[in-house]
Amino acid sequence: MKYMHLIWAALFRRKTRTFFTLASILAAFLLFGMLDATRAAFSSGDSVTGVDRLITTSRYSIIQSLPASLAARIQAIPGVKAVGGSNWFGGIYQDPKNVVLSFAVSDNYLDIYHEIDLPADQRKVFEATRTGAIVGEALAKRFGWKIGDKVPLQSTIFPQRSGDKTWPFDIVGIYKPAPGAANGTDQQFLFHHKYFEDANAFRSIGTNVGWYIVQLTSADKADSVARAIDALSANSDHETKTQTEQAFNASFAKQLGDIGLIVSAIMGAVFFTLILLTGNTMAQAVRERTSELAVLKTIGFSSRSVLGMVLAEGILLLVLGGVLGLALAGIVVPIVAKGSGGMLNLPPIGLQTWLTGLALMVAIGALVGALPARRAMRLNIVDALAGR
Repeated sequence: MKYMHLIWAALFRRKTRTFFTLASILAAFLLFGMLDATRAAFSSGDSVTGVDRLITTSRYSIIQSLPASLAARIQAIPGVKAVGGSNWFGGIYQDPKNVVLSFAVSDNYLDIYHEIDLPADQRKVFEATRTGAIVGEALAKRFGWKIGDKVPLQSTIFPQRSGDKTWPFDIVGIYKPAPGAANGTDQQFLFHHKYFEDANAFRSIGTNVGWYIVQLTSADKADSVARAIDALSANSDHETKTQTEQAFNASFAKQLGDIGLIVSAIMGAVFFTLILLTGNTMAQAVRERTSELAVLKTIGFSSRSVLGMVLAEGILLLVLGGVLGLALAGIVVPIVAKGSGGMLNLPPIGLQTWLTGLALMVAIGALVGALPARRAMRLNIVDALAGR
């Protein structure tokens, strides 16, 4: 640290170039922070909530439904506490851009999902209202819905028997997600499966369920119960795939794409470009100071000291820009999440992101400073002072 004043002076020897390089580094780590928050949001299904639940879907495709008769057979399996059902509705509100996470759910759905906190009086009204729907508080806030509103949702999949794809609903309850609930819980629109069955134009092909939610008597029985459920339909035309709720949520999210792979690919391209940019900056800075480095050696600085100062300059450049970028990401991410009306439930920039970011700053700084530092260390004093 005794050479810090020399390192700082060298770094800001060309202020304009340094500031533009810092701006590029800041932008790269701002993007890193935001993309890492996005990745974390899509992989947040690994909370302890729901460890006692399994999801049973078609083995072949999530859009292929299962027979309603399967519910009683699953319920009879030892270790099963309750069985509920759900169907993806594919609702949009007013505009195709306003996608609503809408599901037709069985009557016991709220008993299985304890993290949905709905007041008792609102639940009573919901149970008594055929077209009733309950919505998460974030979704209600997003569209300005309140209890008593009549809301038309257009299904992208299921028309009514009349042929109209716009379904009328009555908002009878607004629920809050309990602490630890899965990401997006407060963005859901839930309504009666019976209403869905009765009005659905596709009901003529049989009463079917999109997927079953299986509540276990103990989370320890998950593997044995899953195998038993899948054995019920083995070699049939409706073979099933039973998995934990966390695995199901992850596979559901991956229908949008492999978020982790997308984030890694983008950040790989960004950091590769950053290495080229900062590497060029460091190489040019050392070339401009060849005679100055020779003077330092002349007055007694060792080759290792010169090597260390140039390496430290590269690392300091990355750390300065990177810390500013991650700090800015910590400010921007909550603003983006709030501005989305709850559609993007981005977690704050956490310790893991900071540690990963700092490791990247040091690694990239050392990488871009390595070649210029090695050149400075091997510098011949006579040749450098002679301008050769």
